[in-house]
Amino acid sequence: MIEPMITAWKQDRVARSATGDPGSCDLREIVNAIFYQNRTGCQWRYLPHDLPSWSAVFYYFGLWRQDGLDQRISELLRCQVRRAAAHVPPG
Repeated sequence: MIEPMITAWKQDRVARSATGDPGSCDLREIVNAIFYQNRTGCQWRYLPHDLPSWSAVFYYFGLWRQDGLDQRISELLRCQVRRAAAHVPPG
């Protein structure tokens, strides 16, 4: 659901880059790590080792906040939850 937003952000970022380097991080794993940190409240340095390095996750988190991507993702997810809740029969 959020992949198109992240892909567009990445393409724009690479186009504006001086080197044109797309980076080597799997952005899906970055998203997983940010969601994990948000859900657990753990310190960045204590992210599980099966996720990307904490410094890479924190780097992307900062870029996305700076570019407003985090807010756009939050709004998209919030709208989806509200839409889904409106279709749930009262119980």
